[in-house]
Amino acid sequence: MLIKEVNGKYPQIPEDCFVAENATIIGDVTFGMQCSVWYNAVLRGDVHYIKIGNKVNIQDGAVIHCTYLKHPTVIGNNVSIGHNAIVHGCTVNDNVLIGMGAIVMDNCVIESNCIIAAGAVVTQNTVVESGTIYAGVPAKKVKDINVSDFAGEIERIANNYVMYSSWVK
Repeated sequence: MLIKEVNGKYPQIPEDCFVAENATIIGDVTFGMQCSVWYNAVLRGDVHYIKIGNKVNIQDGAVIHCTYLKHPTVIGNNVSIGHNAIVHGCTVNDNVLIGMGAIVMDNCVIESNCIIAAGAVVTQNTVVESGTIYAGVPAKKVKDINVSDFAGEIERIANNYVMYSSWVK
């Protein structure tokens, strides 16, 4: 793994987090507890900060970045960021699933209890309302979800990634 200081800022990673051997984390990046960063993922806190909550999994090939002097990236608790997703200069609240290959662009807000479908492109300044699924290019609301059913599924996925990371530590 490459964990590197940039401009006097060094990533803060609790001991109970898993970081794959070929993941890259640089600069002003702070993790909560029980997170995992999987193979070939890149988190660049070089131009602004990245703050990550508890039980967040950043899957293989995902990229997390910020916008220079404008937008940090803030990720809540129990968030799953799918394989090859890009999350850039935005806010992702609690209990969110960002699907494989999805892109969330600058100054977006993903409210709690949402799904961003695989391959979706959430364009700049979009607010994704709580309890919805967004899909497509550009991403649009495709349906409401039952938050009580959904919350258990998101927590299950987050807990599974804590378990998976215990297999490879």
